[in-house]
Amino acid sequence: MVSKQRILIVDDDENIAELISLYLTKECFETLIVNDGESALEEVENFNPNLILLDLMLPGIDGYTVCREVRAKNQIPIIMLSAKGEIFDKVLGLEMGADDYMEKPFDSKELVARVKAVLRRYKAAAPATEEKEPAKVVEYPDLKVSLVNYTVIYKGESVDMPPKELELLFFLASSPNQVFTREQLLDQIWGYDYVGDTRTVDVHIKRIREKINDHDDWRIETVWGIGYKFFTV
Repeated sequence: MVSKQRILIVDDDENIAELISLYLTKECFETLIVNDGESALEEVENFNPNLILLDLMLPGIDGYTVCREVRAKNQIPIIMLSAKGEIFDKVLGLEMGADDYMEKPFDSKELVARVKAVLRRYKAAAPATEEKEPAKVVEYPDLKVSLVNYTVIYKGESVDMPPKELELLFFLASSPNQVFTREQLLDQIWGYDYVGDTRTVDVHIKRIREKINDHDDWRIETVWGIGYKFFTV
């Protein structure tokens, strides 16, 4: 018998949380509702969810902090829920490691569709078996980026990068000298169903450049009017 996928719903509005649970239960998900950030962090360990629906405005520990602490330990997919619709709030949430962002109020069918889409992407990115598989690693002089353990080694030292920054760097470095538009990068890293601004890509590229400088053998180049490429000699 196939076990149900578990969704942790974190929202201090009990009515909304119950409604979300009802939608997901009808789609054969197992759900658990908590109403504050502290309980959310506890249930990440106890409930072991396949995905977290995380409201930003929570009593005590807010959603941004919950997201950051979860990301420090594992890669459970996170969809942020918020009444805040500003680009800044979306970018901040995504930079902290969220996989998607939905504004309240939202359509129930869209919510379920996004949950399924994020879970599909996560499943596709995860190793198919527990057997040892070829490492998902790209290496250049003084640079090593690994999707196996989500690490970046630059000039012999570990560089702290949120998941989306690392995935963007890995994607570009995996196809050296190939130009990608901002829209293509959004599709590849955030998913085709991500509803956001292409400036999200620019913000992530800027942060990557702040952490790793141009090298004599490689660099991230801006292709004006188009997008970006990972240039190698």
